[in-house]
Amino acid sequence: MPEGRIVKAMSGFYYVADGEKVIQCRARGLFKKKDAKVNPLVGDWVVYDATDALEGYVMEICQRNNELLRPSIANVDQAVLVFSTQKPQFSGLLLDKFLVHIENVGIDTVIVLSKADLVEAAEIDAIASLYAKIGYRIIPTSTKDKRGLEQIRTELLGRTSVFAGQSGVGKSSLINALFPGIQLQTGAISQKLGRGKHTTRHVELIPLAGGGYVADTPGFSSLEFQGISELDLAQSFRDFAEHADGCKFRGCLHLSEPGCAVQAAVADGEIAQERYEHYKQFMDEVKEYQRRNKPW
Repeated sequence: MPEGRIVKAMSGFYYVADGEKVIQCRARGLFKKKDAKVNPLVGDWVVYDATDALEGYVMEICQRNNELLRPSIANVDQAVLVFSTQKPQFSGLLLDKFLVHIENVGIDTVIVLSKADLVEAAEIDAIASLYAKIGYRIIPTSTKDKRGLEQIRTELLGRTSVFAGQSGVGKSSLINALFPGIQLQTGAISQKLGRGKHTTRHVELIPLAGGGYVADTPGFSSLEFQGISELDLAQSFRDFAEHADGCKFRGCLHLSEPGCAVQAAVADGEIAQERYEHYKQFMDEVKEYQRRNKPW
């Protein structure tokens, strides 16, 4: 049976792209059972059975590389986190929370600083240097003077990317500047999927000229620490990783344990104090979430 990729899911239908054609599929009954271990998601590579040239059934889901819960999407190569320098003001706390969720599922990240024309270069450099030291790619952008746009296009080429960020940072303006007339560029897939006026209420993969997809999503609807343990949180801070092996105790949470190499690195200035304070705040939130959602 043929294989393809789910590029849109809506109203019980899964739209599977196989080369230039898109097949409208329903899921096989196995996936509809309450105890089903896995259900089809946008981004999944699937085996399908075509009943005719336009319709068919999803028969099997191929192994996933990763999965996000909100938005529900699979096999994402990278997240493009868009945060503004002003209007709204940059929030390192919120950026770090996004980074935890992305790192926890093993997805690469590009940090985009939008509205870079509104602040002094020194302010951008301070943010960029902090996260570049940790190992993230930082791209300052402006839709006014077009800076950074070509660099982002290069990052997107050949990859499946999901955009995310706080409200009002200019994600839509950025995407429009990157891909003017994107609905026209999607060609046959757009016509098959019946894309109308752009109001994102579902997850969809939009193919890019030259290769790759951008995930058009309703955004991250929840940033609660669902499914994230204390140890998961500790391992989701990249800047902790190179020091954690030096901790005295295995499974160290870097809070009050003796012989903690991460706490020592904070004291020595090798790990930013601000990031560590965010970590402690998130740890409190993880414990509170677990308390509120006990299975008994």
